[in-house]
Amino acid sequence: MRTHLIGVAIACGLAVTASAQDMTRYIDLGSPEMMSADMTRSELEAVLAAAGGRPADLTGKRLSGLDLSGLDLSHAVLRAARLNRTKLAGARLDGAVLDQAFLLEADLSRASLRGASMFASQMQRATLDGADLSGARIAANLTGASLIGASLAGANMSADMKNQSMGLMRAVMKSARLDRVDARGANLAHTDLEFASVRGADLTGASLLEASLGGADLTGATIAGADFAGADVIAMKLIAPVGLEQAKNLDKAEHRDRHEHEAGEPIGARQRAGQLWS
Repeated sequence: MRTHLIGVAIACGLAVTASAQDMTRYIDLGSPEMMSADMTRSELEAVLAAAGGRPADLTGKRLSGLDLSGLDLSHAVLRAARLNRTKLAGARLDGAVLDQAFLLEADLSRASLRGASMFASQMQRATLDGADLSGARIAANLTGASLIGASLAGANMSADMKNQSMGLMRAVMKSARLDRVDARGANLAHTDLEFASVRGADLTGASLLEASLGGADLTGATIAGADFAGADVIAMKLIAPVGLEQAKNLDKAEHRDRHEHEAGEPIGARQRAGQLWS
């Protein structure tokens, strides 16, 4: 009953405003519901075995603090589950449903989440270094998370434009670490990357349509074919980028005259000298 009520509270909260994507403000994060587990790893393994290869239904389960490193949770339904500070290093979560799940400070380093769904998930300060999220649907709050060397190739992290009554549900990666991330062909439209470190990332062919890039550091990033139309690039660093000439719509980015370019020079100065974005 208590799990059901929490699920209802989450569903109701999401329908309030765009800021409702951060559900942590409505939840007592120190409560047993959020920080404890209602089964052991062995018991979870038994549930997975009993599923006989079918997707295990772990909706609303409390798995916080467990060491589930290396476990195969492929296609498991973990909707509204609590996995706060759970160790999932090297785990397999391919095709898993993690919608509305809580993974605050969870360790997902080197985990495989290919094609997984993370809609309205709370993943603040989670560690996903070296994780494979290629092809995943990610409209999660990843504020302060670390995705160093992770793969986001072909991932869809854009806003859900069909559900505006729920607010602007999209990937939020404020102050996240995305250094050397592989985001080739990723849909990052409308995402929030303010003050994120994206140094040395591969953004080849990525869509950054109307993304928030204020204060983001794209030093050394590969941006060939990346679309910056309508992106807010105020105070963004774009030093020594690769594939600059093949980038799309940089001239249509917002606040491009207040963008930090090579040698700390605002882009406006380069524009006036006829050296747009170069």
